[in-house]
Amino acid sequence: MLESEKRLYMYEKVAEHLESGVHVIDSTGRTIIYNRKMREIEGMDIEDVLDKNLLDVFQFHSEEESTLLKVLKTNKPTLNVKQTYFNMNGIEITTMNDTFPIFLDEVLIGAIEIARDITKLEKVMRDQIHKKPSSFFTFDSIIGHHPRLCDAVETGKRATRTSSPVLICGEIGTGKELFAQSIHNDSSRANRPFITQNCSSLRDDMLEEILFHDKSEGKDPEHHRPSLFRQAQGGTLLLDEINSLSPSLQEKLLNFLSRGTDLPFDVRVMATVNEDPIDAIAEGRLLKELYYRLSIVSIFIPSLRSRKEDLTELVGYFINQFNHRFAMNIKGISDEVRGIFQQYDWPGNVRELEHVMEGAFNLVGFEAEIGYKHLPFGFRQRIQHSVTDDESQDGAEFLYQSGTEIKPLELFIEEAETYYIQKALKYHDFNITKTAKSLGMSRQNLQYRIRKYGIERNSF
Repeated sequence: MLESEKRLYMYEKVAEHLESGVHVIDSTGRTIIYNRKMREIEGMDIEDVLDKNLLDVFQFHSEEESTLLKVLKTNKPTLNVKQTYFNMNGIEITTMNDTFPIFLDEVLIGAIEIARDITKLEKVMRDQIHKKPSSFFTFDSIIGHHPRLCDAVETGKRATRTSSPVLICGEIGTGKELFAQSIHNDSSRANRPFITQNCSSLRDDMLEEILFHDKSEGKDPEHHRPSLFRQAQGGTLLLDEINSLSPSLQEKLLNFLSRGTDLPFDVRVMATVNEDPIDAIAEGRLLKELYYRLSIVSIFIPSLRSRKEDLTELVGYFINQFNHRFAMNIKGISDEVRGIFQQYDWPGNVRELEHVMEGAFNLVGFEAEIGYKHLPFGFRQRIQHSVTDDESQDGAEFLYQSGTEIKPLELFIEEAETYYIQKALKYHDFNITKTAKSLGMSRQNLQYRIRKYGIERNSF
C-alpha cells in the first residue's frame, strides 16, 4: 500500500468514529469520504454515495445549492449554515454545516463538510409554528371507503364511549396512531393529555424508568420527571409497537395494568402491534396474557395493497395537502403513474405513499401533473424490481416496457442483474450459500446485492 493510500485509509477510519457527519468530495463533485454518521443522517448506504457525483444522489431546492458545491465555486469556507435537501428516496434532511475547501499546493482539490443533524428539531419547530387544532387527527382524517377500513372506523367510534384498553393492529405505515388519536379526540378525554411512546426506540431499563418511576424527589425542577402514566393523567397513553418490548418488561406492564381500579392514575391505555398478534404470541414476541389484557377492544387496519380502490382518494388528498404546503398547483398524476401505483404492493402502506408524493412534489417543475420522471429515484428502483418479478413477462417485455422510454444502459444492466439474482435465489429456495456458489460470487457479495436491490423472499 502506498503511503498516500495508507494515510487516506487512516483518515477514513478516524472519520468512521466521529459523531458528526463527514462528507468529502473532490474538485469534480465526486464523493471521496462518507462516514458512518453521515450515512445515518442521510439514510443512505455507502455504496449509493461513494464515488458518485453529489448531484446524482441528492436533490437540492432550486433556490438553495449544495454547501459543498458552493465552497468549490467560491474557494471560501462557510460556517454554521443550515441546509435542507432530499436524499435519493425523496426524504427531507436538514443539517447545520461547516464546510471548507481543500487545497494542495494552492490548487483546489476538493471540499469537506462537517454536518450536524437537525432534521427532527427542524420538524418539531415547524410543527409548533404551524400547528392548529385541526392538525390533531379525528375520524374525519381517515381517508378511504374500503369495507375493512370502514369496519375499523366503526369499531374505533364505538370505543370512544368507554375507557377500556384498545389494541390497534396493522402493518407499518397503515395509520395506527391516527386511529388512536381519533379515539382520544372523540372521547370524553379529548381535553386531557395524549401521550405516545414508541416501545422500540429505547432500551428496556430506560423504558421501565419513564413508564413506571416518578422522579419527583426534592424541590429542584430538574430532578422532577413524572412517569408517562402520571403525564397522561386523565387522558390516554399510547404504547406503540408493544411487541418490541422484552418479555420481562411485558410482564411488568401486565402486573401494573392488572391492578385495575387500584391504579394510582386514571389513564386509558392503548397499544399497537405492527404484525399479526397471534403470530407474535406464537413466536414469543408478545405475552399472551398481556394481549388479552389490552385487546378488550381490537382494531385491525387493512394494508394499502388490500384496499387499492382507495388510492385515488388518497392521492388526491396528498396532492391537496402538498399544494397547500408548497404553494403549488398540481392537478393530478399521469395515467402511467396511476397504473404504477395500482400495480405496486406498497409495503410501507399509506406512509410510503405520502413520502413518494412529497418526493415527487420536490422534483416537479412547471408541469400540471406528476409523471414518471418526477417519482423519487429510490421508488423508481423499487417498481422496476417489482416489474422484473413478474414471471409472466416474456423476453421482449423485459427488454422494453410498452409506453416507457428506453432506459439508460446502467439502469438496464442493474435490472437484468436483479432479475437474474431473483431467479437464482428462487431456484435454490433462497439458500444464500448455494445461490452464491452457482452465481460464482461470495456470500457477502450476494448478500450485499440482495440488500442493495431490496430483494425479499416473499417478493417472488
